[in-house]
Amino acid sequence: MKAYRAALAHCTRHPKSAADDGMLQTIDDALLVVDDGLIVAAGTAADLLPGLRPDTPVTDWRGKIIVPGFVDTHVHAAQLDVIASPGHDLLDWLERFTFPAEAAFADGDHAALIANLFLDELLKNGTTSAFAWPTVHQQSADALFAAAHARKLRLITGKVLMDRNCPDNLRDTAASGAQDSAELIARWHGKDRLSYAITPRFALTSTEAQLRTAGELLRANPGVVMQTHLAENHAEIAAVMASFPKARSYLDVYESFGLLGSHSVFAHCIHLNAEDRARMLASGSTAAHCPTSNLFLGSGLMDLRTMLDEGLSVSLATDVGGGTSFSMLATMAAAYQVAQLRAQLRAQLRGGWTPSVATLLYLATLAGARAMGADAQIGSFAPGKEADFAVLDCAATPLIARRCARAVSLSEKLFALITLGDDRAVSATYVLGQAASVQAKHA
Repeated sequence: MKAYRAALAHCTRHPKSAADDGMLQTIDDALLVVDDGLIVAAGTAADLLPGLRPDTPVTDWRGKIIVPGFVDTHVHAAQLDVIASPGHDLLDWLERFTFPAEAAFADGDHAALIANLFLDELLKNGTTSAFAWPTVHQQSADALFAAAHARKLRLITGKVLMDRNCPDNLRDTAASGAQDSAELIARWHGKDRLSYAITPRFALTSTEAQLRTAGELLRANPGVVMQTHLAENHAEIAAVMASFPKARSYLDVYESFGLLGSHSVFAHCIHLNAEDRARMLASGSTAAHCPTSNLFLGSGLMDLRTMLDEGLSVSLATDVGGGTSFSMLATMAAAYQVAQLRAQLRAQLRGGWTPSVATLLYLATLAGARAMGADAQIGSFAPGKEADFAVLDCAATPLIARRCARAVSLSEKLFALITLGDDRAVSATYVLGQAASVQAKHA
């Protein structure tokens, strides 16, 4: 048994609407008690210290804030080397930067190196769970699974399916993609904290035959999930509709092949109409909000308020390398800014709204846990959950220290960390109660 003393913040339930902040619990002087990788208790230090066994080690993090480990619900491990590459828009960026970088993953040694560098970046930023994207190469998924398994991380990934509208050296077939996926599922799905995701890149790069086999794989393998992209960019949407002229919408393409459901995470979801949102809500699908990517590639401003008010499952994601930071703090800041801008643009219609600290922390933790189907295991500090958490430093930089010194509440300190923070603000990351370490050789 171990204990950690610090301020503490977590979300204890899912919100009922965009204005519902009642899920946030903050404790200025807290104790987090962990035994064998699981949370025993989280409460005030005054209440819990007297009941500790005398030999229980207590790590003193006072002056810092413990939060649940962040959950990144859409991030491309294979795009680590193309972060900060200036594309004109999504499709141009894919052609000029992403596809050439992904071709290098035909080399298994390169895939293993990047997998470890990628996980280092997640852990340095306090992220302990993720929906990660490799490439079309089977060995790229193997490398991610192996690296995550060695670190005991909760990770969902799966080889990318892509059998058209892509370079020849990144193209599989419906049959080979299904076979590779089935072999990876047999090797990795359900192994400790690992799960498999059927991963069609997006509708534009898969034939009907491939999307059909993706749906068949999903139905044939209980517990397997699905991840893809949806309604990110106007040119992308137009190309998808030209490729599937009988479809009602981009979302309808996926639905027609059985790819909607509580097992499905769709990245971006910027340009959805009311009927599409209703279909996502009815199916239990999750929208992964990628604000830094959407800004960087000029894709648009997601209507977070409407989605939360309508009850959709929404989580937060960095979407590196279109996204500009592995930091979920920076991503929360971007989500706030996108909502602020959208509120100002639409103020004459609905009145202003911006996400609270409660909403931002929820999106980065418990919402991601729900997207993983793991909100009973991670995302908050309820007793019995896995002890994945990050320690945030209120004095990480001189500016953060000055701002936090003037804060009148723990929520205000958290907002300062979200607005000003990055990996420097993460003092430590714990996985199953153990301090995580950087392992990769940087080359």
